[in-house]
Amino acid sequence: MESIEEREEALALAAQAHDVAWAADSTPWQRALRAISGGKWGRQRTGWTVIRLDAPWQDTPSSERPGWRERAANLADDVAFAVDYTVCARCELGWVEWPYTPKKYQRCGLATAGLEALRLEHPGLSWHTLGGHFQDSLAFWASVGTGVPGGYQQRDTCQHVPEG
Repeated sequence: MESIEEREEALALAAQAHDVAWAADSTPWQRALRAISGGKWGRQRTGWTVIRLDAPWQDTPSSERPGWRERAANLADDVAFAVDYTVCARCELGWVEWPYTPKKYQRCGLATAGLEALRLEHPGLSWHTLGGHFQDSLAFWASVGTGVPGGYQQRDTCQHVPEG
């Protein structure tokens, strides 16, 4: 069970979800080579590199899905929340996958705040997930999907983004 102090820190962290530190997904040269190759170069999985920024909220390349990003909340030495996401502005679609909050930080608003920040950064998108939802997560998805275009319902990625 979390302490009162940990819960208060997590609640304060949720309130900071719009203050995000960003890490580029590649160097300018890598982006140029990817553009010249039609997106084929640089999409292969190169390892399990995890980037940890010294910031409460961070946005980094996903270590699990090439071409996707990870939004994460850090609390002391813990990852208090993380979710992989990708967007296609052309199709006006966004996907989130594998939201994770350790038990001691659950019900502190971190997932709700993190997902809301993504929606505000990418207005006008319909939001989805790739896979079906586990039975024990249905209430979570119903709650965070209320009033959200797409409602985080299952949908495959479009042709413009890499599959997760």
